[in-house]
Amino acid sequence: MFRRALGKTVGFVGYTIQYGCIAHCAFEYIGEFVSCTGPSMEPTITSNDIVFSERISRHLYRIEKGDIVIAKSPSDPKMNICKRVIGLEGDKVCTSSPSDVFTTHDYVPKGHVWLEGDNLRNSTDSRSYGPVPYALIRGRVCLKLWPLNNFGPLNESPNERIPRSS
Repeated sequence: MFRRALGKTVGFVGYTIQYGCIAHCAFEYIGEFVSCTGPSMEPTITSNDIVFSERISRHLYRIEKGDIVIAKSPSDPKMNICKRVIGLEGDKVCTSSPSDVFTTHDYVPKGHVWLEGDNLRNSTDSRSYGPVPYALIRGRVCLKLWPLNNFGPLNESPNERIPRSS
């Protein structure tokens, strides 16, 4: 009887470890569900929306201008940020805020991207902390899951800040 119970316990632990490893690989290499908070991506993503962030594009270096990404915050590595890619390495980007009297421009350095929130007046983004290293990108948001009435692919930027290819 003891041997049978031990065998079942070991079998259960083995299956638990296997499924845990499969889940880890899925979330690490395929994608994850993310709950977004804060006003920086409004109106595209509002607080408490749930999105799916796929990671394959990041691994294949397929992140493009206009994509919405989840990245580690350059100012707080414990926090993730959700922003839109405005510029890739070598691109000339506007580094000033909409309320600035004079506009300033800069080039995105090699291995970096320029990220901004869609809500320009209420977003802490690359205009505050500069270009973000590509390695901090965790995934590309491809689908809004919640609320259900907004289910589907995400809209294009409501701003005209994404520059044409230089």
